[in-house]
Amino acid sequence: MFVNDPLVDLFLRAILLTGIAMFWVVLLVRVNGLRSFSKMTNFDFVMTVAIGSLLAGASQSTEWTSFIQTMLSMAMLFIVQYSTATLRKKSTTFESIMQNKPALLMQNGVILHDALKATRVAESDLIAKLREANVLDLAQVRAVVLETTGDISVIHGSSCSDKLLQGVRTVK
Repeated sequence: MFVNDPLVDLFLRAILLTGIAMFWVVLLVRVNGLRSFSKMTNFDFVMTVAIGSLLAGASQSTEWTSFIQTMLSMAMLFIVQYSTATLRKKSTTFESIMQNKPALLMQNGVILHDALKATRVAESDLIAKLREANVLDLAQVRAVVLETTGDISVIHGSSCSDKLLQGVRTVK
């Protein structure tokens, strides 16, 4: 791609193509905004993994056409993410298609075993999250929610605003 010596060309490709691809990703993130690599939705997670894979592919390109195709694929992923985020904001139907609903795993100190089973969360994992959240007494846990990102949120204290549980589904 750059020079005739295969070893020198290998090093130049590794350095230059990776540098160009990294700069390209940073530029795309600047244009698309901070949400580019957030963990807000499952789509965002896939976006992050895909960009990482494409970045690796770009740094290993042996031809300009494959390198440019990879760069265009990165740009297209950002365009698709931007478009789906815009559609999600404008359409509740599209939002429900693209997004899982968070699930309630525990409420008012009671572990919801049917919800754990339905969401395939082990009780030991739930207990570990409670410890992580510095829960001292199960009776103080107002709610534990399996978020759409796969994270587990623990709400504990003397009360819980209904607004915090808006859109959270109860598994039966």
